[in-house]
Amino acid sequence: MTERQLDCALDLMRRLPPQNVEENLTGVIDLVPSLCEELLSSIDQPLKIAKDSSGKDYLLCDYNRDADSYRSPWTNKYDPPLDDGAVPSESLRELEITANQAFDVYRDLYYEGGVSSVYLWDLQEGFAGVILIKKVGDGSKKIKGCYDSIHVFEVQETSRGANATYKLTSTVMLWLETNKESSGMMQLGGSLTRQQKQQFTVSDASPHIANIGGMVEEMENKMRNTLNEIYFGKTKDVVNSLRSASGLESQQMKNALAAELFQTLKRK
Repeated sequence: MTERQLDCALDLMRRLPPQNVEENLTGVIDLVPSLCEELLSSIDQPLKIAKDSSGKDYLLCDYNRDADSYRSPWTNKYDPPLDDGAVPSESLRELEITANQAFDVYRDLYYEGGVSSVYLWDLQEGFAGVILIKKVGDGSKKIKGCYDSIHVFEVQETSRGANATYKLTSTVMLWLETNKESSGMMQLGGSLTRQQKQQFTVSDASPHIANIGGMVEEMENKMRNTLNEIYFGKTKDVVNSLRSASGLESQQMKNALAAELFQTLKRK
């Protein structure tokens, strides 16, 4: 029964607006407390922004949390302070710093604003990490919205280190809200998850960051196109089917002409 309840809960959460996921998730957990751990680990929640001691913004998620503290990718320190908090190894920390700088440029070029954070952690074989990007609308022209992009990856190197296998799981959450006198209030939102696995050569000319960055860029382009087709394209089709582009008199004239042609052809 628990597996059935979990499937139903996950299916329900996929159909609810992403901007209300925290409220809806709390309600589902209150109904079925036994699913708390599974739901929290399975459902992505909108990213939150914090500011570290150096004054730089960073994103909060389960991957940079230890107890009730969150680690900044810029200072490598926890807030609130935590003496024994988990941090990456020295070599991986250097890679994390470079990755944050690279994706900060990527975010600025693609989104012209927003906040990005990259967190890495060691595995027994290889390493893993998450790339987070968040862009919030400024609320201009009575349009509000938010875009959250979460890319979790795992890197497994070969024994010689010449090649590596990359597993990527990407989730994009998008919601928009417009409130105009001419069209009224309309909300549009949804989420999309995709997975990919590829193998690349690792060298000075093709380091881990370049390989991961290429996969993330390709995946985001595909997912943005899919979101555009599914949410915006289908919404436009629905709206167009609810109203007529031509006036009522023009439509009545077309119907009368069609009926006249039918009667003429019928007499022949």
